[in-house]
Amino acid sequence: MPGCDAFGLGPVELAAAVQAGESAFSELQRPWRWRAGAPALGARIGERVRALGAELPRVALGRVSADGSHKLLLELPGHADRVEAVHMPRAVGNGRVTLCVSSQVGCALRCDFCATGELGLRRHLTAGEIVAQILVALHALGPRHPGELTLVFMGMGEPLHNFENVARAVGVLNEPRGLGLSPRRITVSTAGLVPQIDALARLSARPLLAVSVNATTNAVRDELMPINRRYPLELLVAALERYPLRARERITVEYVLLAGVNDAPDDAARLADLCAGFPHQINLIPFNARPGSRYRAPTDAALDAFARALLARRPSIVTVRRSRGRDIDGACGQLVAARASA
Repeated sequence: MPGCDAFGLGPVELAAAVQAGESAFSELQRPWRWRAGAPALGARIGERVRALGAELPRVALGRVSADGSHKLLLELPGHADRVEAVHMPRAVGNGRVTLCVSSQVGCALRCDFCATGELGLRRHLTAGEIVAQILVALHALGPRHPGELTLVFMGMGEPLHNFENVARAVGVLNEPRGLGLSPRRITVSTAGLVPQIDALARLSARPLLAVSVNATTNAVRDELMPINRRYPLELLVAALERYPLRARERITVEYVLLAGVNDAPDDAARLADLCAGFPHQINLIPFNARPGSRYRAPTDAALDAFARALLARRPSIVTVRRSRGRDIDGACGQLVAARASA
């Protein structure tokens, strides 16, 4: 049976399905132990696991940025669908990597500044497809140790729109007999689906939360992010204020700066006020231009003025994301190559 379903099963589920011990889970989930580009399963167990669906996504195209980032175009088994993952070695430390992964083919939310939204939603990825996407990237590019990996659900799709599969995938990735990835090394980014934010808060293996805000009034956010018409800023902020946080944990507030739209000092002051009721850090993201977009990035002077106005309003942790992979269309808001003809 073509597909990636076996990669979405936990060790007990997989052992029951193939009527064997739990070692098959480790062989599937630890890509540094694979041989010839695939899990090194014995003949008998391998046949049973493959019958469940244990094909891996194929790297249809790989592009390398001048900054060392790799964008992988992955072809999903049994479908003509393709998704993108971006592998970003960090500039600090030895071997540390951030891997940006997709949760859907396309996206239903149609944020006005995002290329992925132009596709519409083709379908959700299964938990197995999400996990297999990560394993293929790690096998191809590393790192070999999960402690050197930071995983961000910031690729194609809205992760919380595909909540059940993303939650299952996170549970599999946390499993010590596999990658054993700490929930604190996984970030799920959402455009603001309030009921699913509440559901995420209830997970036993709860990843970090990032929220794409991008406007400080409902009128502007309605235009940029149609999801705001269902869950306006006051409902979103209330969800963030009741979200449970561990010691020293903060919610990341992502804010894409669009010149002349949301980058005025008054916007900065309102953003500071919106975040006042919960521990947070604010990540400013200058817009990544793409052909045909009506938006443009702010000037460096406008970006600096925005950050200064933000800090003058309230003390906060403010970072500026210097997006990786721009030259290969692998930066925030640029992931769009989903068709088989891409």
